[in-house]
Amino acid sequence: MKTTIFTLLLCAFSLLTNAQTIYHDASQFPLLGKISDATETRYERLPARLKNVSRDPVWSLGKNTASLAIRFCSNSPQLSVRWESLNNSVMNHMAPTGIKGLDLYCLEKDRWVYVNTARPTEKKSETVIAENMEKKEREFMLYLPLYDGVVSIEIGIDASSFIGQPKVDLPQRKKPVVAYGTSITQGGCASRTGMAHINILSRWLNREFINLGFSGSGLLDYEIAELMTECDASVYTIEFGNCTTEQILEKTEKFYRILREKHPNTPIAFLEISFFPASEYNLTKRNDFDERNVAIRQIFNQLKAKKDKNLWLFPSAGQLGTDGEGTVDGTHPTDLGFLRYAEYQYPRIKKIIK
Repeated sequence: MKTTIFTLLLCAFSLLTNAQTIYHDASQFPLLGKISDATETRYERLPARLKNVSRDPVWSLGKNTASLAIRFCSNSPQLSVRWESLNNSVMNHMAPTGIKGLDLYCLEKDRWVYVNTARPTEKKSETVIAENMEKKEREFMLYLPLYDGVVSIEIGIDASSFIGQPKVDLPQRKKPVVAYGTSITQGGCASRTGMAHINILSRWLNREFINLGFSGSGLLDYEIAELMTECDASVYTIEFGNCTTEQILEKTEKFYRILREKHPNTPIAFLEISFFPASEYNLTKRNDFDERNVAIRQIFNQLKAKKDKNLWLFPSAGQLGTDGEGTVDGTHPTDLGFLRYAEYQYPRIKKIIK
């Protein structure tokens, strides 16, 4: 009888222990996607020294954690997350899971597989993001919000499991791809954080990407070009969607030369502006689209004529498909649109990456 009671108590204690969630501060694990660690807080994209240099919109958007991702290893059959959003932002054309949610991916051999999404509820959120898994060691990557920041984040495991540093160096962190641009680059309006095309490309190429997309504010700011030179990149990509024709003609060459002077052999790719469905019936937008791409090609051809073998142009044709079904509002991509962007860019970046 005593043995039976002891066995029952032991089983009850074991169940209670396994049911407990122990949280660990995510700051102890590697954070991918940052071009500089000299930021005001851990979870933001721009170094503190640019606070009084960059335009206010650029600085504010640098607080968004687009394409930042936490890498860790764990054998826990259940994973939980609790996090506090910086602004608790809301937008009328983008899902909260993309704005301020979290996406979990697991490494299977050399391929990243989607696990689940942590849905935000309030400014502070807590949820189970994976459960009932086989208890074995796995490599994980947790994408942070695209259009909000993070004050703090913790990862929860059950009490009988461990969490630790990643044991596999994927995505490769040496010589990341640095992507500069607009809301498209930042990730608007992916339904969840892992579906921004920058994040898709990072998984497909298994290479770290630095996301320097600034929604509505990708205006070829020279201090951002200077910042980009601080990274020994494998490729620099430049997306022009926010620039007027005049700004493209006036600023592109200097932006390019800032990069080229520090990195004479690194591939630089100019991305023509996609033909968005919003331009299909709007003649003003259609003419503007044509004029701006003519300007991009003009500058590209002028620079290419100077024998730069590592300057590339990604034409607009085919970037979003041909059926007009890839956006949420005629301009910003849905997950379908971002998948098409990734499918378009993947072979081109793979061809030129160093």
